Amino acid sequence: MQIFIDEIERRTPAGIAAAIGRMIRTGQLAPGDRLPTVRQFASELGVSPATISHAWQALSGIGLIASRGRSGTFVLEQAPQWLPARSQSMAGHQQATRVDLSRGTPDPLLLPALGPALSRVSQRAVTPSYQDFPVIPELLAVLIESWPFPAESITVVDGALDAISRSLDQVTRFGDRVIVEDPGFPPFFDLLDQLGVERIPVPVDEHGIEPAAFAAALELSPAAVILQPRAQNPTGASMTAERAEELAGLLAGSEAAAHTIVIEDDHSGEISIAPDVSLGRWLPGRVLHVRSYSKSHGPDLRIAALGGPARLVDRIVARRMLGPGWTSRMLQTILFELLTNGESIAQVSEARRIYFARQKALADALNEFGLGVHQADGINTWLAVPDERDAIVQLAAAGIRVAGGSSFLASDSASDRPGSFIRVTAAAIEGDVAPIARAIAIAARPPGPGAHSLETRWT
Repeated sequence: MQIFIDEIERRTPAGIAAAIGRMIRTGQLAPGDRLPTVRQFASELGVSPATISHAWQALSGIGLIASRGRSGTFVLEQAPQWLPARSQSMAGHQQATRVDLSRGTPDPLLLPALGPALSRVSQRAVTPSYQDFPVIPELLAVLIESWPFPAESITVVDGALDAISRSLDQVTRFGDRVIVEDPGFPPFFDLLDQLGVERIPVPVDEHGIEPAAFAAALELSPAAVILQPRAQNPTGASMTAERAEELAGLLAGSEAAAHTIVIEDDHSGEISIAPDVSLGRWLPGRVLHVRSYSKSHGPDLRIAALGGPARLVDRIVARRMLGPGWTSRMLQTILFELLTNGESIAQVSEARRIYFARQKALADALNEFGLGVHQADGINTWLAVPDERDAIVQLAAAGIRVAGGSSFLASDSASDRPGSFIRVTAAAIEGDVAPIARAIAIAARPPGPGAHSLETRWT
């Protein structure tokens, strides 16, 4: 019991939860360890049982502990092993919480209705031939017209990660190097690890990959570059045309990177407020551009377009013919209807406006509380905090779940990482943002007089 008491600096629900969270993170408490009973712990600390209960609820809400009834409360085991490594930490705990800002998914109420599109799909799932062209002509025409550069070949695949995975299969081999954004999207790191490919982390700013660091990384002769041109996950940064042109120029002028291929993941597409941008405008023969419709039209559609030089795209199409073959033409028809129907277009446009308003409201409120943040694009915001685990636990004590930043950092070495962060899905914030922003500001500020005054206002 004494070990618990010695670690607790503040005898509030948030302070107690933060202390226990640190003990779990550092290994002082291991998976399966039993925690003191609420009444026993409350008595030893000299606080009310309700204070301990609230702390336990916060820790349970983020998946660190679980109650087993009369058997007691225990530190949880690891996440399910069927999830890739970084996806385990992203998944978190699925217990209900007052405000869940951790998932990085679009607001389901802002997705376009599927009813009208479904009504125009054939009642039978038929195809004229197993060797027929894999993209329906009407959808291909829409994609060609809207593509950010004149791609020689465009195909349709089963979501953005399917496109990224198949692109990497074509352009990398075991032992190759690939430039990745830091921070970046954790499943990209898992993919590269499974391929036996070395990551070269390059920092990003509010306009995308930093040119000087990018130029230095190109000297390592990477096989590929993976970047997110709009609404970068997790930072919400969108690349300007000027930055894209600068990066393309650096790539074109690098002898060491003469064969490097750029793989672009435009995952937010039509809900991004930034103009469409691609390095393919300047280097069409070296860019594979992926446009996903999960964030804008529905994650469960599992559909994305992939376009670029025919020598690469056609090899991807040929490989898919020996696996899934093609993406369901029924799903392609649904996407075509969503992209061309006036009502669906208006619904996506309204979603874009609402996401922008929610991001602006959160940024304005955080700036009012003294954090000094840039307004992000898309659905996520990236914030520096003094300590990731403490911030997560403090917010959980306030009924708010966010995603920890460590899984988004490209380096495996803690000493090489730039600090502690959290990712907040601003798209999920409805109504009055001020109480949420205040709680985030408390968690994001180092301890001091300013943080104490904010906490007083919150409580």
